[in-house]
Order: sequence, then structure tokens, then C-alpha cells
Amino acid sequence: MKVLVLNGPNLNLLGRREPELYGSLSLAQIEERLKTLGRELGLEVDCRQSNHEGELVDAIQEAGEQGVGIILNAGAYTHTSVALRDAVAGSRAVTVEVHLTNPHARESFRQVSLLSGVCAGLVAGFGWESYALALQWFARRREK
Repeated sequence: MKVLVLNGPNLNLLGRREPELYGSLSLAQIEERLKTLGRELGLEVDCRQSNHEGELVDAIQEAGEQGVGIILNAGAYTHTSVALRDAVAGSRAVTVEVHLTNPHARESFRQVSLLSGVCAGLVAGFGWESYALALQWFARRREK
């Protein structure tokens, strides 16, 4: 089974951007950990990041066409992008929404997700391990 880990805007700055909130690991370090965990779980993990909404929409649609699961950290687009919401819903790709921090413990504008209603689940607040928990869910889902 393949899983796409898809990261949105500014996540390329991890490790440098507000490390007190997002941790000291870079996106490349997180991706390497997820690929290693994926191999251990028997999953093929592909990681992508874009600061551009249309590129994220394209990746979601492509994953849906290929039957690939998605772990999606849409960053700020979580709270603003109807286009990403529609892409997840329209692609029918099984998608898990992920956040490094707990949006419900942050500013009020971050507490509303346009994505949650079309995702299979949400994992938030556990730093990079939020991704790992989502990846483990995909592995368990495959076993059923």
C-alpha cells in the first residue's frame, strides 16, 4: 500500500520556523523518519510539500486516481481552502488530516478546519509523531 504524506505552505521551514511550537526537526528529517517507519510497517511512503494550493490539489487528485492514502498537513490552507476540501472529497482518497500542534489550543482562526469533515480522521498535537500515528493507522487499516 502507498501513502502520500502531503505538506502545505511554510512546512518547508520546519526546524527554523517557531521551533518552540513546531519542534526542531526539519521537514526532511520528519520525512526520513516516516519513510523508515513506512518500511517497517510494509508501506511505501511518498512525501511532497508545496506552498502552492493548486499543486496540492493536483497531488490529492492524483492520489485519489491511484488509490493512494493521504496524510495531509495543509498548514494554513486547513482554515481557508475550499479547493483543498473539494479535492479531498472529490478524489475519494482516504485522507487523514494531521497537525504538529493542537489547533484547538491556539488562535481562534486556527480552530476551524475546512478539511476535517471530509477526512477519515484527525491527528494533532503530537509533533512529528502525529504523522507517525496516522501512518500506523493506514498500516492497521490495510491489515483488516
